[in-house]
Amino acid sequence: MKEIISIIILPVLAGLLLFLIPEKLRTIKGLAAVLISIITGYLTVVIYSSGNQVMHPDESAAVSGFILFGLKSIIDAARYLVFNSDNLSKLIILFISLFTVLILLYSIIYIKEGTVKNYYSYFLITLGCSYGAVLSDNLLLFFFFWGILGITLYKLISGHDEESSATAKKTLILIGASDSIMIIGIGIIWKITGTLSIGSISVPTTNALSVVAFLALLTGSFTKAGAFPFHTWVPDYAKSAPASSSAYMPASLDKLLGIYFLARITNKMFILNGWLTILLLSIGVISIITAVMMALVQHNYKRLLGYHAVSQVGYMILGFGLGSTIGVAAGLFHMVNNAIYKSGLFLSSGCIEYRTGKENIDDLGGLSKVMPVTFVATLIFAMSISGIPPFNGFASKWMIYQGIIDFGSGSGIASKLWVLWLGMAVLGSALTMASFIKLIGGIFLSRRRPEFENIKEVPVLMWLPLAVLSLFCVVFGVFATNLVVPKLFMPVSGSFRFLGFWNSSFVSLLVLISIILGIILYLAFNLKKFRTEDSFIGGERIQDQTSYSTTEFYKTIGEFRFFSGFYKKAEEKWFDIYDLSKRFVLWLSHQLSEAHSGMLPGYVLWVVAGLIIMLLIMI
Repeated sequence: MKEIISIIILPVLAGLLLFLIPEKLRTIKGLAAVLISIITGYLTVVIYSSGNQVMHPDESAAVSGFILFGLKSIIDAARYLVFNSDNLSKLIILFISLFTVLILLYSIIYIKEGTVKNYYSYFLITLGCSYGAVLSDNLLLFFFFWGILGITLYKLISGHDEESSATAKKTLILIGASDSIMIIGIGIIWKITGTLSIGSISVPTTNALSVVAFLALLTGSFTKAGAFPFHTWVPDYAKSAPASSSAYMPASLDKLLGIYFLARITNKMFILNGWLTILLLSIGVISIITAVMMALVQHNYKRLLGYHAVSQVGYMILGFGLGSTIGVAAGLFHMVNNAIYKSGLFLSSGCIEYRTGKENIDDLGGLSKVMPVTFVATLIFAMSISGIPPFNGFASKWMIYQGIIDFGSGSGIASKLWVLWLGMAVLGSALTMASFIKLIGGIFLSRRRPEFENIKEVPVLMWLPLAVLSLFCVVFGVFATNLVVPKLFMPVSGSFRFLGFWNSSFVSLLVLISIILGIILYLAFNLKKFRTEDSFIGGERIQDQTSYSTTEFYKTIGEFRFFSGFYKKAEEKWFDIYDLSKRFVLWLSHQLSEAHSGMLPGYVLWVVAGLIIMLLIMI
């Protein structure tokens, strides 16, 4: 299939060519990037509409080129160029194209000169390598594209100050370290199976070597997706990177790629034992609860969204940890839903930052009237992520709840703990709603500050992607059981029947009827006529001048005795694997420096000890 080669090579070549265009012509570069994304988007639709195919090296245009130019020595390496367009990979590339087009349209206005150098070049290279990673059927080829994405993730954050530079470095180190661990897993798989074909690998986790291989690949998946305990780069990246970069990488593409790889290793490449199932389910609920608890106390709205990007990964892990057909479908459905509303939320945050220049909820308020499109879109995204019907977040979470209940009928320790998995998932959804009440109330519904009286809605190229993503939240929720899940996700997971009596369209109709009845009652009983009075404090009027900060109410959570120690340790980065590793390396370096005493007997002792260790390893 020439379309597969085209969607990989075309964006990468275009991105490289855009390096030659000066930065002052960034609008032209942006329009060129949009054009390339539309072309590749059309090609992904062609691939999606075609049958499943595996493209071998002899069908590759690259191999033909090697033969033409006499580079036969490269032919051996070309045998790794195997691509597979199955139902899962076709689903992922379809949504990669959607998010790319929308975010590039947004970026034409949002990205200013000096924000990120060569932004559109790295954007297109990211697009091509994302296609390559998803369509690769060889682990080494997959890892090649996967590694490049770590570099482009680093380059899509601006290093204009010390904080953003530190965040970029942290992101690169964490992603790079996880990639190094993945190499170990790939090597073990080669040793066990003798093949690197993703579609041909099926390893039972019945011995220590296979378990190590699974955990090594799981580390790469979790770091890319932003799951506990490899998640700490996500909130920092969300705070320091441009909103469009956060919407493209941590919110959409990294989630799609990380969870795509999780789907591969949990449903095909490895046959999980009971303890690994418990591990996945435990990490799922830990990611949900810990991240949403951190989101509750955040004042920076971009950092708050970053923690929710981590929390939502937990639901996807729960779905795949269940291992059932409905669990896998729910995990994939929630992966797509999360990418939709989470990228929308990051784009909304960019709109707010674009007009106000503020990042803290405390500094904002009352923007609903001056930025109505952004407000409505953000409200839809907030209700979607909180699991409120009839939006898409409710549909996928409800499927996860159904999968957990069905999982409870099985045998084994993990099945017996189904109430725990279900309770934590529901609690996480409730806490998510609580944190978004703070975000919506603090930014849009509280008293508007005088300096924001004259601001206007963002340009059409910025709010149009929000409107499209909002529409997806509604459509994917209303038609979940009748159209979306059967047509998009059952071809990947397999067919199943929904448990109990639940129909998304019928539920949506009931919600609509309730709203209409509420409006009728409101008008019939003339409830809009009510009296308001100012507070009486000796005759002075202060109501117009005072307001209550929305974030003040949430301070009690951090001050609560049970949670205060947890939050204090979090502020000290006790749960940050990057910071802990850095402390250990500095401590070890200090210990080694202390060993350099300048005394010859000490150095002789070190040499002898090193030789003994080497001999033990060789034996």
